Amino acid sequence: MIERWRERLPWTFVGIAVGLVVALTATILPGLLTDPDALEDGPIIILTGRDDSIGGQRQQLVNQWNLLHPQSPARIIELPAHADGQRSEMLARAQASGGEVDVFNLDVTWTAEFAENGYIRSLDESRLATGGFLDGPLATCRYGGRVWALPFNADVGLLYYRSDLIEDPPRTWEELEEQVDAVRARTGNGVDGYAGQFADYEGLTVNALEAVLGAGGSIVDESGDVVVRDQRAAVLEGLERLRAIAPAGVPELDEDTSIQLFQSGRTLFMRNWPRAHRSLAQDLEGAPAVPFEVAPLPGGSGVLGGQNLAISAQSARPRAAQALIEFLTGDRSQQILFERGGLPATRAVVYSDQAVRERYRYVAILEEALGTAETRPTQPHYARFSAVFRAAVTGYLRHDKPLADDLQAQLEAAALGRLTADDE
Repeated sequence: MIERWRERLPWTFVGIAVGLVVALTATILPGLLTDPDALEDGPIIILTGRDDSIGGQRQQLVNQWNLLHPQSPARIIELPAHADGQRSEMLARAQASGGEVDVFNLDVTWTAEFAENGYIRSLDESRLATGGFLDGPLATCRYGGRVWALPFNADVGLLYYRSDLIEDPPRTWEELEEQVDAVRARTGNGVDGYAGQFADYEGLTVNALEAVLGAGGSIVDESGDVVVRDQRAAVLEGLERLRAIAPAGVPELDEDTSIQLFQSGRTLFMRNWPRAHRSLAQDLEGAPAVPFEVAPLPGGSGVLGGQNLAISAQSARPRAAQALIEFLTGDRSQQILFERGGLPATRAVVYSDQAVRERYRYVAILEEALGTAETRPTQPHYARFSAVFRAAVTGYLRHDKPLADDLQAQLEAAALGRLTADDE
C-alpha cells in the first residue's frame, strides 16, 4: 500500500516544494516573511533522536524550510535510538558551553527538567497561537505557568489484538482476562495473554502506570503529589493483573521484541505505540503475518508519549529557532508528518482530514486514545522518580518482592531529586 501510494506521489515535491512552503509559512508565520531582519542569520541545529517516519519526513520538512530560509538553514543531528541514551547526550550538550544546539527535540517527560535547569528558554507567547493543538500533548509543554516547547509528535499506548481469535476488543481489563481464558479453553493451546514493554527502562514505567490507571488508581494526584500510600490497593491490583496476563516470568520485552512475540502468534494482545501498526502490517502489498485490529487500552488507560521542540537557552538564534519550531508544528507540517510519515499529529484538525483517514484506518481509535490519555508526572527529577518506581515494579513482577512500606517516602524523595528520604 505504501509503495503504491509513493508511486502516485513521485515527489513532485521538488517542483512544488517552494510554493507549498511559502503558503504554509505565510499561514503560520505572517510577520516573519515581510521583515528581513526578523530571523537571525546562521544555521539552526536540531538535536533529536532517530527519525522513525516513513520516508524521512522530518528531513523533508527541514528541506522545505531551507528552501525558503537560505540565510537561516536548519540541520538535523540524530542521536542513538534508545531514549535513555538520548537524554544523557542532550543533557551533556545542554550543559556544555558553546551553544552549538539551537533546538532540542525532547521526550515529553524531559521538558520540566530542561526548563527547571535553565537548559531551554520559554517561548515568546506574544504571537504564539496554541489553540489548535491537542490538549494532552500541549500540556506536556507547560511548566511553571509558561510554555517551554511545542508538541512535535504525539504518542499513546494502544491495544493490538488477534482479530481472528477475538471478536470484540475488551472494554475493561477484566474482560481482557476473560477473553484470554476463553481462547485458551477453546483452542487448547498455551497462548500467552499480553505482550508489553517489561524490560528495565521507561517502557516498564509506562506499562505499570497504565496498569495502575486501569485499576482506577494513580501514583500522583493532579497537583503532582505522590499518593501511592492512599492508592496502594489500586497499585497492587494493577500490578497483579499485569503479572497475570503477561508471559510467564514477565520477560524483558521492549517495543520491538513485543512486536515479534505478537507477530509470531504467541500472544493474543499487545500493548504498543502507533508505530507498531506499520511493523505488524509487514508486507503491505499482502496480508499481515497475523490478522489484527487496534483498540484503545481497556478503560482508556493509555499513557501519553511523544516529543516536544524547545529552544536551547544558549542558542544565538532564538527568533529563527522559534520560527522553525512553529513551522514544524503547524497544521500542514503535522499533516505531512502523519499522512506521509506515520507520526501521530499533535494538531486536532489533522485527524478529520479525509486523506489521513483513508491512509490510516485506525485514526478514530488513535484520536480517542489521545483524548483520554494521562500524562506522566511533570517533574524536573522525573528520571529519578521513574527509576525508583520501576525498581519497585520490577521487584514485584519478577521476584515476588512486596512493595516497600516506605515506597511513598522513596518516591517523594525522588521527586525532589534525593537519593533517599533522609537526604537533604
